[in-house]
Amino acid sequence: MKTNYELRYAAHPEDAKRYDTARLRRDFLIENLFVPDEVNIVYSMYDRMIVGGAMAAEEILRLEPIPPLKQPFFLRNREIGIWHVGGGAGIVRVGTQSYELNYKEALYLGSGDREVCFESKDPSSPTLFYFNSTTAHRNYPDKRITKAEAIVAELGALESSNRRNVNKMIVSQVLPTCQLQMGMTELAPGSVWNTMPVHTHSRRMEAYFYFEVPEGEAVCHFMGEACETRHLWMKGRQAVLSPEWSIHAATATSHYSFIWGMGGENLDYSDQDFYKTDELK
Repeated sequence: MKTNYELRYAAHPEDAKRYDTARLRRDFLIENLFVPDEVNIVYSMYDRMIVGGAMAAEEILRLEPIPPLKQPFFLRNREIGIWHVGGGAGIVRVGTQSYELNYKEALYLGSGDREVCFESKDPSSPTLFYFNSTTAHRNYPDKRITKAEAIVAELGALESSNRRNVNKMIVSQVLPTCQLQMGMTELAPGSVWNTMPVHTHSRRMEAYFYFEVPEGEAVCHFMGEACETRHLWMKGRQAVLSPEWSIHAATATSHYSFIWGMGGENLDYSDQDFYKTDELK
């Protein structure tokens, strides 16, 4: 197996205004999460969120404590949310415990000194594991979460092309966490807009992972300050970092799904500062 990691440093919004397309993509877009028998990790300085992907093909992959952590175990001072986003059924081994994940199921792991490994039940259909990790001040119990256990919010309308279900799965109403929150939004056929009206939340950052994007289609992700927006064209199974000062919304050439993950100093999902659509520039 192989583990790749990179550091992404925080940017001031005044600096980001001057970034060209190449710089925006380099600093915020995460393109190559899934490579056979590799774990790929981005360590972000936005609330020290880690975004990663693992594709277990012929090998069992270990979640290694990358050098910036300076710890013997990845979860020594961290919690993590792991999502099954493609391929056949997968297994996450945590110390002496094993958890089987099927498509669109999630697993929360609290902090503690134990090894985490990713495995595919059928190597001919490798499992794609997507994960977010944030720092943790204490241990909370591990828990596998299915869609049936999610708190579902039905939002939007077909008339505005944003009919969607927000599945809140790793949130305080479902299980206790230190700061990590994650969920999955599924757009209805015929709908393409997400996270409208747009908003920011100054007390936490966010990462978006887009998937179920048909081959040949694309997502246009909008970021930046509401008065100084920028966009990034993305393919399926790619992620984007969203700073606390940035809006985060998208449209696409097809309906799709995405996983959102947040980390910061509060667990209040409704702590959002909204902008009217006609205020955007």
